[in-house]
Amino acid sequence: MDYIFSDGGRAEAGFKGRAGDCVARSIAIVAGLPYLQVYDRLALGNATQRASKRTPKRGRSASGGINVRRKWFRDYMVELGFTWVPTMAIGAGCTVHLAEGELPNGRLVVSLSKHYCAVIDGVIYDTCDPRRARGRCVYGYWRFDHG
Repeated sequence: MDYIFSDGGRAEAGFKGRAGDCVARSIAIVAGLPYLQVYDRLALGNATQRASKRTPKRGRSASGGINVRRKWFRDYMVELGFTWVPTMAIGAGCTVHLAEGELPNGRLVVSLSKHYCAVIDGVIYDTCDPRRARGRCVYGYWRFDHG
């Protein structure tokens, strides 16, 4: 797979330095939305989600990561026109890798271990190259069905 550097419009939106905002960047890239619009919506979700034993209450920011397992996040992705496609089952091991020919063509937000990245027609768009020598395991992906 080819890799192209892209911050999804983060610098253009006025943000500086590095941040744990891979979810916002990948959604902005794949959906073709302004980074700030996606960031603000994810930050609102973080700020309004209730605290749990495993997820403390967070401030209004999306730079420290997003709990992608929360209902508000799944609802937001569906609202944007994404469909979740799981690629890994419990006990089945890794069957899909971030490697040439293992993901379908189209606009995808790909879930990796502790990271999300944008893949458009087999090309990775991210601020760092998330590939690994033998292919990084893909847990699933959000397929963009609009646009």
